Amino acid sequence: MTNIILCGGSGTRLWPLSRTLMPKQFVKLFEGESLFQKTVARNQKSCDSQFIVSNAEQYFLAVDQLEELTHNSTPNTQHPTQYLLEPVGRNTAPAIALACLALDPEEIVLVTPSDHLIKDEEAYLEAVEKAKNLAEECNLVTFGITPQFAETGFGYIEAIASVIVESDSDCGMDVIHFHEKPDLQTAQQYIHKNQEDQSLSQSTITKFFWNSGMFCFKAGVFLEELEKYAPEIYEASKKAIEKLKTRLSEATIPQERGQNSTLNTPELLRIDHSSMAEIPEESIDYAVMEKSDKVKVVPSDIDWSDLGSFDALYEELPHDNNGNATTSIQNSALIIQNSNNNLILSEKQVAMIDVDDLIIIDTADALLVSKKGSSQKIKEVVKRLKEKKSELPNIHVTAHRPWGTYTILDESEGYKVKRIVVKPGKRLSLQKHHHRSEHWVVVSGTALVTRGADEYPVRANESTYISMGEVHRLENIGKIPLVMIEAQVGEYVGEDDIIRVEDDFERN
Repeated sequence: MTNIILCGGSGTRLWPLSRTLMPKQFVKLFEGESLFQKTVARNQKSCDSQFIVSNAEQYFLAVDQLEELTHNSTPNTQHPTQYLLEPVGRNTAPAIALACLALDPEEIVLVTPSDHLIKDEEAYLEAVEKAKNLAEECNLVTFGITPQFAETGFGYIEAIASVIVESDSDCGMDVIHFHEKPDLQTAQQYIHKNQEDQSLSQSTITKFFWNSGMFCFKAGVFLEELEKYAPEIYEASKKAIEKLKTRLSEATIPQERGQNSTLNTPELLRIDHSSMAEIPEESIDYAVMEKSDKVKVVPSDIDWSDLGSFDALYEELPHDNNGNATTSIQNSALIIQNSNNNLILSEKQVAMIDVDDLIIIDTADALLVSKKGSSQKIKEVVKRLKEKKSELPNIHVTAHRPWGTYTILDESEGYKVKRIVVKPGKRLSLQKHHHRSEHWVVVSGTALVTRGADEYPVRANESTYISMGEVHRLENIGKIPLVMIEAQVGEYVGEDDIIRVEDDFERN
């Protein structure tokens, strides 16, 4: 069984903790682990391999965090991994279709988001095994979370089974309808229906579940149903994969110094932009699950949360005796005096006096203060920031790139100062800038600098200068991380003033 892990997401619901280029699934919130890492580790116990679907920017976050898990595991527990990179998101139906088209039709796939928290792992693995058995019988299986309260932020699954079948938990329940996120009154009706006394004299029983967004089926069965109910998505996805396979068969893997030899291989499938743009945008629920007559649901009491808000995150983090939550109740950077039931996430010293029921999220470049219960309104804040053309919804002060990281140390009109760290053997794109010049000072490691037609090393405590408009490249030719300070000077120092001439990572 292959675990298809969906890594999309814009990172706006937990802003400023998460951003577009560092969405919540990659933020390490739980004992030094991210939700993505927890997803991989959890599903490796039931799956033989993993297929990660991501965009190009988040792919390298996934690679780095997967390497951390692999480093801590024994060789016989390591799982084969494939990646599929989408140049633009087209929702879950195309993402899953592209992955299934790259697999054997008989392969059973477990499709999971990468940003959910599941705490009852034993019950989860039992539910996965039931779903796998149902998938082997050519069913499309989804996982229904037994609702604990009338939640309006989730979709619902309405399912039915005979009383005899319902008592046999291995049989699953037949799905009769998928419901959109309801209003409060409707959600309460769903909960009331579940709580009604179901007499054994009845021939059938109906229940409502939260829609978890997790699925299990044979790759070929899903594609057959997709072709039947959403032929436009199927044909466009098939065309994109066939075009990719043709390109792979004709490609020569780059072997030049510094180039990433894993790109454009069967382990990394990169869909081109034009092919992806031709695929209709649709969710798997709309495209297939709501229309197919092969859908079953496995009731799943697995202590599940999609962590869709800071209020949800508050419930999952450790609390002190007064109900205050943070990533660790031993956080020495907190001084709390007569304050109760607050969520505090900050790397700075924080003191709280006589305040209750607050959400305080402090990052290097943004501070959020909200009442508990109001964190769903953060999307309005993000919308206003985007209207102002702010970079705050997109990126942190420290940005992760395929070659390493950069941290903005200072910025004002006419200049920007960065700390750049380049991984051993990696290099930045060959590029130029229209509006700025750059001064580079190496702090540690050895850099190989390309400037125009010249190529030369720059070592610790040495510097070089890149004039405006000059084609240049930075490469780490050493065995340790290259650390350098970059001072940009010019009339415009935005990140979009980069004209890439060549790029090992095929970025535009």
